[in-house]
Amino acid sequence: VQLVESGGGSVQPGGSLRLSCQASGSIFNIEDMGWHRQAPGNQRELVAIITSGENTYYGDSVKGRFTISRSYAKNTVYLQMNSLKPEDTALYYCNARGIESSGKRYDSWGQGIQVTVSS
Repeated sequence: VQLVESGGGSVQPGGSLRLSCQASGSIFNIEDMGWHRQAPGNQRELVAIITSGENTYYGDSVKGRFTISRSYAKNTVYLQMNSLKPEDTALYYCNARGIESSGKRYDSWGQGIQVTVSS
């Protein structure tokens, strides 16, 4: 299962960006989809996850500012990021877990997309 991210870029503090990630390949189902991020010198951290039951979980640093959603028809997960801060600057990675058409489980990651918040 392959993941392709889009929507990153540069924005001023207080601005907004919307990330998208589309899954493709031999997909039987997608269970969880989510976003993680990694800033230089830091460990990768959870940003947000959405389950197949539409339950959502957020990292403490983004609660109230970021919103995760998904389109089952498009096999796509979105991350709406509002009130962006310089500390949100990082490489953002998409993640998806589920079952392939073969019956095997997968845990796939995208290549990462840069988000830079700077004045």
